[in-house]
Amino acid sequence: MNIKKDFKQIPLSVLDLAVILEGHSPADSFKNSLHLAQRVEALGFERFWLAEHHNMASIASSATSVLIGHIAGGTSVIRVGSGGIMLPNHAPLIVAEQFGTLASLYPGRIDLGLGRAPGTDQETARALHRNDQAAFRFRDTVRELQLYLSEDNIDGVVRAIPGEGLDIPIWILGSSTDSAYLAAALGLPYAFASHFAPQQLHQALKIYRDNFVPSDQLKRSYAIACVNVIAAESTEKAKLIATSMEMIFLGILTNSRRPLQPPDENFTLSPEAKAAMKQFMTYSFVGDSHEVNASLTQFVEETQVDELMVVSHIYQHTDRLMSYEILKNVQNNI
Repeated sequence: MNIKKDFKQIPLSVLDLAVILEGHSPADSFKNSLHLAQRVEALGFERFWLAEHHNMASIASSATSVLIGHIAGGTSVIRVGSGGIMLPNHAPLIVAEQFGTLASLYPGRIDLGLGRAPGTDQETARALHRNDQAAFRFRDTVRELQLYLSEDNIDGVVRAIPGEGLDIPIWILGSSTDSAYLAAALGLPYAFASHFAPQQLHQALKIYRDNFVPSDQLKRSYAIACVNVIAAESTEKAKLIATSMEMIFLGILTNSRRPLQPPDENFTLSPEAKAAMKQFMTYSFVGDSHEVNASLTQFVEETQVDELMVVSHIYQHTDRLMSYEILKNVQNNI
């Protein structure tokens, strides 16, 4: 019997990209990320994930496993992981060893989320020595990685030390239906990137649930949806803060990427850009506590996701901390 999911009851988590702010350095981003992780841990958030991207002026989380170690080392109970590691960029053995090391240092706290995209442009993908066919072998490389992390590989010719036999949850990430089929077939938890690719969310969730095959890792399907949330004391302030997010999405659309800009009350979009942005930002919830509560309650009712993961592109660190605090207080009816 399926129990209806409710926003007030499901876990809340954070996706962080170690966003670089205009006028600041990556070192500042790392300090802010750690401070945010410590704050959301105290608030009771479930997990804190970091994402692999390359050659982006606004994102400092390129060395994802290194940054995961930094965040895990500065926190104590929150789960820390990748949202995700772009597996085709790496040899599965290297990933197994890196995350085996992390799981050995921080037992019971490390998640390994895997994606099949390069996390960058084609030129940078080539600079990463990425095989053009690697994405088509994603299922095989996931299986190879599972083997290295398995106790059954103890007699293998190639072994991941550390890594072998450790309980490191593997997640499949996606922004299309392809990943939903794979996560279901392998019996793995699934996280969908609806914060920037909302169009196929409902279809992907249905495919995943309808086709899920229980595994040793997971007996029942488990799905996360990632959304953008910017909460503030007033709707007006939230909308102003959100202009930074709008500018970063506009930069993606126009291939004019730069560090996250301060809020700009004079920022406007052309009708064409506004229409395109609407596609990107379908699941972007901006407002005061009442509006965010209503929007997320409806979202969870419609999707029945098991967990919400939130990303917040906010320029002022204090405003970002406040946004997550408001979000958690809304969930707790405070």
